[in-house]
Amino acid sequence: MSGRGGGAGSALTWTALREVKCAELEQAADGWGRVSNRADAARDRVEGQLLPVLRNTQKGEAVGAAVGRLRRLGTNFQYIYTECGLLRTTLNSLAHEIRSQQRVLQGALDDAAALRFTVHADGSVTYPAAGEGLVDGKPLAGGTASGVPNPGMVTPSGLVAPNPNAGKAQDIADRVAQAVRTAADADWRYTRILRSLKAQEGLGVPAATWKDAAADAAAVRQAAGSYLRNAIPHDASPAERKAWWAGLTDEQREEYLAVYPDQIGNLDGIPALVRDAANRDNLQLLMGKLEGRDDEDSATKLAALREIDRQLRAVPRAGEPPMYLLGIGDQGNGRAIVSYGNPDAARNVAAYVPGLNTSLDEEFASGDLKRARDLSIASNRYGAPAAVITWLGYDAPQTPDGLRSLSVAAGGSAEEGGLAFRGFMSGIEAANENEDPHLTAIGHSYGSRTVGAATQHPGGIPGVDDIVFVGSPGVGVEKAEDLGVGRDHVFVGAAANDVVTKLPSKSESAVGAVEMLFGGPVAAYAAGDLVDRDDDDVWFGKDPASEAFGARRFEVGDGPSLIAGGKLTVDAHSEYFDPELDKTSVQNMALIAAGRAQNVKTEGPR
Repeated sequence: MSGRGGGAGSALTWTALREVKCAELEQAADGWGRVSNRADAARDRVEGQLLPVLRNTQKGEAVGAAVGRLRRLGTNFQYIYTECGLLRTTLNSLAHEIRSQQRVLQGALDDAAALRFTVHADGSVTYPAAGEGLVDGKPLAGGTASGVPNPGMVTPSGLVAPNPNAGKAQDIADRVAQAVRTAADADWRYTRILRSLKAQEGLGVPAATWKDAAADAAAVRQAAGSYLRNAIPHDASPAERKAWWAGLTDEQREEYLAVYPDQIGNLDGIPALVRDAANRDNLQLLMGKLEGRDDEDSATKLAALREIDRQLRAVPRAGEPPMYLLGIGDQGNGRAIVSYGNPDAARNVAAYVPGLNTSLDEEFASGDLKRARDLSIASNRYGAPAAVITWLGYDAPQTPDGLRSLSVAAGGSAEEGGLAFRGFMSGIEAANENEDPHLTAIGHSYGSRTVGAATQHPGGIPGVDDIVFVGSPGVGVEKAEDLGVGRDHVFVGAAANDVVTKLPSKSESAVGAVEMLFGGPVAAYAAGDLVDRDDDDVWFGKDPASEAFGARRFEVGDGPSLIAGGKLTVDAHSEYFDPELDKTSVQNMALIAAGRAQNVKTEGPR
C-alpha cells in the first residue's frame, strides 16, 4: 500500500483497499521475524558460549582484543534483533489495521448488494426510488449519497429525506468513506515508521544508534497500540498474567518482547527468563534514551545503567550465581530489580528491600546489588538452590544529607512501596516452579518499614514464610504477630552501634529539640536511652529488637563505634550484608533464607 497513504488527502480508493493482500504483509513480517530470531540466537551464542570459553581458556593481549570484537559483534546482533523485531511488528500491525477496515468496507458493500444499491468508484452510493409521495402517492425518486467528513452527523435542517432508501444509502457511503480514510491514515503512519527503521552505515552500534532505536520503539509502540498493547493484562493477577503468557503463540511472544520489553519485563507473574530477556533489551533502549542528556538526574541514572549492563555481560566466577534482570526503569528515582539465581527454579527465594536514600545510581548498582549477590552465595551453601533479589521497585525517601534528615521521612513511600512489593512477591510465588517454595522478605533501614507496610494488606505478603529486619527504625506495627507469618518467623538484627535502630519515636518532643541543637541521629541516639528507656518506641513504632515486639533477634556484629578516627560515623548501619565486616549477620540471614532458621544464632532482645 505504501505510496497511497497521505492522510485526509489520500488517493486511496475503496477498490484498492479491498484488494490489499494482508497475508503478504504478514508473510513479510514473518521473514523479518526469522531474521530477528536468528540474530538473537547468534547473540546468545556469542555472549553465552564464545566469550566465556575464550576468557576462561586463553590469556594475553590478543585475547583482550578478541573479547572486545566479540562484544561488539554481540551488540550488533542485539541491535539487529531489536530493529528486525520492530519491523515485524510494524508490518503485522499494519496488516491488522488494514484488515479491520477491509471488514468494515466489506460489511458496507454487502449491505449495498442486499439492497441493490450501486457503490461507485468514488464511494458514492446510488439508491432507487421508494416510498410514496404525499401528493400523488407515487414512489419517490432515487438519488446518490456521498460519504461525509463526519459520518453520522445530521444535516443542518434536521429533516429526514422522505425516500426510505436515502438514509440507508448515506449510512453505507459513510462507512465506505470511513474505512478508506482510516486505512489511508494507517498507511501514512506506518510508511513513516518503516522509512525510519534503518541502521547507520558501518559495523558499529554507538550510543546514538541506540538512541534512535529507542525512538523507533516508541513510534512502533504508539502505532501498534490496538494490535498489541491493549491486550497486555496489566489489571490481572500475577497468576493470570502467567497463564496469559503461556497461552500466547511463539510469534506473539516474540512481538511483545520486541515492541514492549519495558512492560513485559516489569510485569509480575511473567517467567524470570522472559523478564530477564526483555529487560536486557530495554536496558539498551534506556541507555540510548538517556544518552546525551545534560541534566544531573539522567547522568546519574545512565551511570547506574551502564554499571548494571557491565555486570550482566560479565561471566560469573566460580561459585557465583548468574544475574537475572527482573525489572528496570527510569521513572521516579529509578527502578531496578536484580536476582542472583533463577527465582523460578530456586527452592528458596529471598527479596531484599533497601531503604532511605536508595535510588538508581552507581552506589546502588555496586553496593546494593553486591548485598544480594553475597547473600545468595552464602545461602546456596546450605542445601537447596537459593536466589536472592535486590528489589528497588519504589521511590525510597531521599534526603539531602542522609540519616541526618531522617526526621523528614514519613510513611507514604512505604505504603506505596509496600503495595508494589506485595505484587512483586505474588508474581515470584506464581512463577516459581516448586510446589511450595520458601520465600523470605528482607527489609533494611526504611526498607523494613516498606516490608511492614506490605504485610498489612489483606492476606499479607503472598507466599512469604519468613521476614527479616535489619537496621530497622520500626516497621509500622507494634508486635511481630501483626506481620502475618507468626512471631517465630520474624527475625531482627540490630547492631549495638547502629543509631538508626535507636531513633526515638516521633512523639518524643525532647528529641526534636535535641536534634535541632546537636544535629541528626547521633543526638537522637544519645537521647534514646533517656527518653525511651521504658516503652521501647522507635521512629516507626515499637522497636523490632525489643522484648515487647516479640521477634527472634539474631546475632550481628556491633559495628564501628559512633566515634571512629575522631569523626562521627553511622557505618554500623550499613554492614549487615558485608561478609567481610559482619560475617555473623550474613550467615544468619543466609540460614533464614535457606529455610534453616533453626540453626540461627540468637541473642536476647533489648
